[in-house]
Amino acid sequence: MYAIGLLVVLLVSLASARQVGRCSLARQLHRYGVPSSELPDWMCLVEGESSFNTKAINPSNVDGSVDWGLFQINDRYWCKPADGRPSTDLCRLPCRLLLSDDIRYSIACAKYIRRQQGFSAWVAWNNRCQGVKPRVNHCFRNRKRYRNSG
Repeated sequence: MYAIGLLVVLLVSLASARQVGRCSLARQLHRYGVPSSELPDWMCLVEGESSFNTKAINPSNVDGSVDWGLFQINDRYWCKPADGRPSTDLCRLPCRLLLSDDIRYSIACAKYIRRQQGFSAWVAWNNRCQGVKPRVNHCFRNRKRYRNSG
């Protein structure tokens, strides 16, 4: 029964998927406190984890856990699954919020994970983001706040 429910959630999510624009995401991350020096890492991570899809769900983890949203945040540790599976819920939020087009919850949780474990908490960052990363300076042209921030 769980598999059928998850499949329905996955299909509904795919049908209503929303791609966040690269520059839009970079500006939102910066607005919510991500330092400009980390933006290329975050952009690379999101591209690798969810292809900028706010509704991305990965139900295929070997341990039965599911990854949610732009940052593919795992429900075994970071958010509370609706089906009652055990979770430490360290971000203190329901997983469904990580699928919202209002990405402030996803950003807050991802920043918490970054503080706790670093970027290496994400498989995509480990596999893809060790070398050349996406540039985001063009997203902030004529924006003094970006150029003057650390």
